[in-house]
Amino acid sequence: MTDSTFPDHTLMTRMGMTLDEVGADRTVGRMPVAGNTQPFGLLHGGASAALAETLGSYAANVHAEEVGRRAVGVELNVTHHRSATDGEVIGTATALHRGRSLATYEVVVEDPRGRRVATARLTCMLIDARPRD
Repeated sequence: MTDSTFPDHTLMTRMGMTLDEVGADRTVGRMPVAGNTQPFGLLHGGASAALAETLGSYAANVHAEEVGRRAVGVELNVTHHRSATDGEVIGTATALHRGRSLATYEVVVEDPRGRRVATARLTCMLIDARPRD
């Protein structure tokens, strides 16, 4: 992927996410904390989950395209380790399993100092690709 931004109408754009690297084995992206907090000023857990699902889904879809399919998320779990209150968080999705029908990714979300904010696991099902409208 050469463009690190998303279409205007997406959740990713609204949350300020960008992609740094996209591949089937590893995908990296970032998101600002500002604008993605809960009322107490901490990064919202749902924002961490959205970043994790986005990065894992991009990676899974690169893998799926290699076998003529597309990927859809079927399970996401997230453990929150520490809070973030400013700056940005960086997520790295790493393939744990790339099969013909399922792909699973571990996604580590860190602050700029490399401290783990959250750990997620995303499993995607690979389905037959349909022509896009």
